[in-house]
Amino acid sequence: MPAGTGNSYVSMILPLLFLFGIMYFLMIRPQKKREKAEQQMRNSIEVGDEITTIGGIIGKVVSVKDDNTLVIETGGDKTKLKFHKWAIRSRDVAADGE
Repeated sequence: MPAGTGNSYVSMILPLLFLFGIMYFLMIRPQKKREKAEQQMRNSIEVGDEITTIGGIIGKVVSVKDDNTLVIETGGDKTKLKFHKWAIRSRDVAADGE
């Protein structure tokens, strides 16, 4: 084994570790933060909240079930639709008087 071979391995691995660290802080960590915030939003949905689904349907929450489903009311004819919580894109607390 020639002298200095161990040093060359370290000099090859160090840039790879540096690139992995940059990828973690620029891609992986922000994605996990977004997923955590979305899950927290979905778990905090209550009856009376106005929500938008990933399909673009806007409605008012009528009931929330424990099995990760909820029922919303849409339109003027009060149509009721059942959705899984993972299909909710955003939540807006309904204003009083609506």
